[in-house]
Amino acid sequence: MNLLIKNGRVIDPANGIDKLADILIKNGRIAQIGKNLKGKRRTIEAEGMLITPGLIDIHTHLREPGREDDETIGSGARAAIAGGFTTICVMPNTNPCIDDKTVVRFIYDRARETNLGNILPVAAITKERKGEELTEFGELVKAGAIGFSDDGNSIRNSRIMRRALEYAKIFTRPIIVHCEDTGLSAGGVINEGYLSANLGLPGIPKQAEEIIVGRDLMLAELTESRIHIAHLSTAGSVELIRQAKKKGIRVTCETCPQYFTLTESAAKDFDTKSKVNPPLREEKDLRAIKKGLLDGTIDVIASDHAPHSAEEKEKDFLAAPFGMIGLETTLPLSLALVDRRFPLSQMIAKLTINPAKILGIDKGTLGIGEEADITIINTKAEWTLKLENLKSKSKNTPFLGKKLKGKAIFTIVGGRSV
Repeated sequence: MNLLIKNGRVIDPANGIDKLADILIKNGRIAQIGKNLKGKRRTIEAEGMLITPGLIDIHTHLREPGREDDETIGSGARAAIAGGFTTICVMPNTNPCIDDKTVVRFIYDRARETNLGNILPVAAITKERKGEELTEFGELVKAGAIGFSDDGNSIRNSRIMRRALEYAKIFTRPIIVHCEDTGLSAGGVINEGYLSANLGLPGIPKQAEEIIVGRDLMLAELTESRIHIAHLSTAGSVELIRQAKKKGIRVTCETCPQYFTLTESAAKDFDTKSKVNPPLREEKDLRAIKKGLLDGTIDVIASDHAPHSAEEKEKDFLAAPFGMIGLETTLPLSLALVDRRFPLSQMIAKLTINPAKILGIDKGTLGIGEEADITIINTKAEWTLKLENLKSKSKNTPFLGKKLKGKAIFTIVGGRSV
């Protein structure tokens, strides 16, 4: 089916496009971008709207297989589409873990059944994510693994981490690392500082993140390998990566909306929906994250969508699991960053072409002949996040009842409006 999108503001950072134009889609691919395009075909009127490449989320958790009570590939895909994401990467902390080619194939099979967007599995670095024995990288890549991560766990053994970087270099797949010195963070549930002491909660010091960031940067330098640092949360981590990039270390990194929107004070009333790992930090860390996004130190905005059932999150703060959902709120929270210093095109790049380049996939662009994955956004839409409107199976977000601005109006995958 052919499709014509009319009169929108087209922003494609990959090709340096920012103009009012129409987009013609033929046979699922972008055929033409220009003004006053005509013809007999289905038309979407996008006047006053923003037209971007389909958004890409490099870091999500969909829980299937094993915890379908929290989220399924189907419900997660619906949440992604509602949030404007046409491509999402799913982390391997499922049960069974994505450490075997059969589980990789299962993810693709369920994605095809869902038939909503591009769902790409990230395989585990080590078997069962225990940090002890590397998985079969070659078999996992052949089955379709888009990258490797033990997300949720940090690899304590530096030799194993070195070998992982060396193998990933052979197979040209990114290593996505969760940086946490568990010896320092063990038992912690909130940022360590005045607030944790005041609340009587065990804290997680910023150094628990920064020590492993520093180690993994040195290992990337040693192996001359690419490395991608997940969910950056501290000013110290931002500075470590800024200096590593200046040295020529092949590092990219991401942060998540909670780290440039919320501080530890969001958990002061023991709200478990604000319990995340790494934890929400201080105002000075939030400012450093914003600066890192602005100056290009931080390459990507990711949701770290981490669904949990209401029963789990209603436990006391010590017992409740870490994580909040984010697929349906990442776009408006990211749009809130845009100002005269931080242009819209720069923000869109962190949700499109930047993650596509890190993953090595032909996405994140509106180039002629490319598959038509497109997000149409009403940047002026003001709305309130309500429980009944969430597509995710889980509802664990501190933004419930909050007024947000900006919403995906159409999400188009392969030329098909989903």
